[in-house]
Amino acid sequence: MISYAKRWATPPSSPEPALLFVVATPIGNLKDITLRALETLREANVIAAEDTRYTRQLLSAHAIVGKSLVSLHAHSTDEHVAKLVVRLAAGETVALVTDAGTPGVSDPGDQLVRAAIAAGIRVVPIPGPSAVVAALSASGLGTGGGFRFFGFLPRDGTARARAIAEISATREPVVLYESPERTCQTLDDLCQVTPTRDVCVARELTKLHEELVRGTLADIAYLRDAWRGEIVIVLGAQDIAEVSVSDADLDARIAKELESGFGAKHTSEIVAAWSGRPKREVYERIIRKKKR
Repeated sequence: MISYAKRWATPPSSPEPALLFVVATPIGNLKDITLRALETLREANVIAAEDTRYTRQLLSAHAIVGKSLVSLHAHSTDEHVAKLVVRLAAGETVALVTDAGTPGVSDPGDQLVRAAIAAGIRVVPIPGPSAVVAALSASGLGTGGGFRFFGFLPRDGTARARAIAEISATREPVVLYESPERTCQTLDDLCQVTPTRDVCVARELTKLHEELVRGTLADIAYLRDAWRGEIVIVLGAQDIAEVSVSDADLDARIAKELESGFGAKHTSEIVAAWSGRPKREVYERIIRKKKR
């Protein structure tokens, strides 16, 4: 058996100079943090945090005091990042954290990671809590194989419609994040394309009001008028062939999308995902319809 000391060239509990640690933090329950993460936060010279107020609460909960914290969030400038790289290059260790979960996974942090790599600084992941994995594991919709993660969807316009089409055309399970304000709209948009697809809406994972709501998109989309808290949506795997429709229904959906103001290319993407028909076939059908 390989000993712990031999397995890691540098024991995780002993940060070495000039390292950037990417530290996963709890997504809700402050007890969900690894021993390695706590040791790293204790020994780092500086902690770069998405919001220093949240991070101070985490540190206080685990009796970590007197740490140097700097703010690094989605709107931080290149200058802020450069200052941290200078500190790293000088031999300091930096622990990068976000408000919850893993930096760089639909959270700020990748800008600093890329800058550190470009400067030749070693980047060390400290894995831990993940809302993606937590929701998928408890959803009952995992297949034991792969899945697609879409993060947060575009809020509106063509980009959002294309994302919905891509999700609906994906065979494997899908995981995405959503804000409580847009969850109803997202479920409705998905239901319009694949109403029979299984879904689990996980909200407030690991928190006091944790809830996992399961059913088909048709069951869940109109279940309530509003959702509260942090939301993760898990869609089950699907056999695309099962969502094929008749020619009459296909033409009706094409007409509906065209009347909404979408062009032929965009309409073909939406309708192909909804119907299970090849996109080229749908596009040619649209062109023929327009010529008539």
